[in-house]
Amino acid sequence: MSEEAMVPAWWEESCAALVTLDDRLEPLILQARPPAVTPSGDAFATLARAIVGQQLSVKAARRVWERLEEGLGSVSPQTVLQAGAARLREAGLSGAKASWLVDLAEHFAVGRLDPRCWQEMDDEAIVRTLIAVRGIGRWTAEMFLIFYLWRPDVWPIDDLGLRRALVRHAGLPEKSPRRVWLEAGERWRPWRTAATWILWRSLEASPVIY
Repeated sequence: MSEEAMVPAWWEESCAALVTLDDRLEPLILQARPPAVTPSGDAFATLARAIVGQQLSVKAARRVWERLEEGLGSVSPQTVLQAGAARLREAGLSGAKASWLVDLAEHFAVGRLDPRCWQEMDDEAIVRTLIAVRGIGRWTAEMFLIFYLWRPDVWPIDDLGLRRALVRHAGLPEKSPRRVWLEAGERWRPWRTAATWILWRSLEASPVIY
C-alpha cells in the first residue's frame, strides 16, 4: 500500500482546519507528517490488534502481535480458531485476551460481524455492535472507527496516550474528571480523529498501526 493510499481523503482538509482552530497544533502537525493514519486494511486484524493492545504500551503490543504472526503465519479468523486459546497464550497473551480473540474469530467466521454493513452505519451504532462482543469495550471500538473505517471525528478519551498528550500540550491536570477530557476535544470538532493522531505522534515517533 502506497503512502498516499494510507491518507484519508479528509486528512489535508482536517490539518488545515485544525491550524485555524488551534495554532498550537501547527508544529505538531508538521511533526506528524507523513503518513496520517496507518490501517491494517483488514477488519478482523484491526479489532484483534486493538484487543492485544489493551492496557499495553505501543512497543509491548507490537511485540506480542509480532509473536502472534510468527506463530500463526497470519492472524485471521481461521488461523485463530485453528490455534485455539492455549496456543495464543504462548505468544504472550493473557488467558482473557486469548479467549476474546477466539470469540472474535467465531463472530467473523459465522457472520455475526459483517464489515460490509458498517460503512452505512453511524459511529455510535458501530460502537454498540462491537461492544456486544466479549473483550471489546468502547476504546477498542473507537480504535476500529479510527484505523479501519477512518471516521474523521472520533475522540477516544479513555486512551492513555491521548490523555498524556493533552496533559503535555493542553495543560490538563493528570487527574482530570472524564468531563474535562471530553470538553478538551470540543474545539477540534469535526476533526477530532486527526487531532488525536497528531497528539499521539507528539509522543510516539513511529506511526501506530491497528
